[in-house]
Amino acid sequence: MKSDSEPILAPLRDPSLPLVEEGSVIVARTFETERRIGETPHAGRLIINADDWGRDNETTQRTLECFQRGTISSVSGMVFMKDSERAAAIARERGIDAGLHLNLTAPFTAPGVTTRLHEHQQRLSSYLQRHRFSQAVFHPGLTQSFNYVVTAQLDEFSLLYGTRPARIDGHHHMHLCANVLMGGLLPQGTIVRRNFSFQPGEKSLWNRLYRRIVDRMLARRHRLTDYFFSLFPLEPPDRLRRIFALARDFAVEVETHPVKPEEYRFLTAGEIFHWAGDLPIARQFALSLRGSAGSAIAANTLGG
Repeated sequence: MKSDSEPILAPLRDPSLPLVEEGSVIVARTFETERRIGETPHAGRLIINADDWGRDNETTQRTLECFQRGTISSVSGMVFMKDSERAAAIARERGIDAGLHLNLTAPFTAPGVTTRLHEHQQRLSSYLQRHRFSQAVFHPGLTQSFNYVVTAQLDEFSLLYGTRPARIDGHHHMHLCANVLMGGLLPQGTIVRRNFSFQPGEKSLWNRLYRRIVDRMLARRHRLTDYFFSLFPLEPPDRLRRIFALARDFAVEVETHPVKPEEYRFLTAGEIFHWAGDLPIARQFALSLRGSAGSAIAANTLGG
């Protein structure tokens, strides 16, 4: 499933900015190093994670540009997709922190995917997208298909990236479906993306209660951030202010899709630095010991 090599963008740098010394290494002063000068230490962590890495050439290239500008911390890589192999090679070459973006719903597009894998995934996709509550119901008749598709993607990630994924999330957040969680299909100890965080009133009480129960199930086997949000929508402004304020004291993951024009402009034009102020964007997806599963649930006062 090798794809033709595409040109890799050169690191972006404003020629008016001088070189800067980082430890014993002299590096070009890019958007990222410019951003980090004079950083104030904070107890929290702002993690900007780009989803769908490797889905196709455009997604990979736009995400790479954001990485070069220092506006994302990490990526979630898809396997068995058109650009998966090239994206993995770029991540390994550039030292981009990549986790697995588990895909149970979008058709695999890479050449060479076996008919058996296609068939198993199609069964899962048909079931999970049949009804909005499908992912909350354990389907015993699909146990073998879930196990086969999840295991295949874990193995393929290891093959492409040279290591087992230390972090897992899911396309359309289906990594949180009942069959995956109750089946214990995600390796214990990995960092796993929690449910979206909402304030009371943003979702119904029952919706927030269900999300909290799922997060508590996750916390038994995995490490979680304290909060999780989507970068979009960018309006109203108070929403972004609240997210970045939380990141001063808690581990906050913000999901982004650079292939979307509005998010791409926000990240590549440097507007995110205006909103973040003196709060640094994490250079990789890593949690401190404080960001353990237990403390993540206890710290989340938004109602999960």
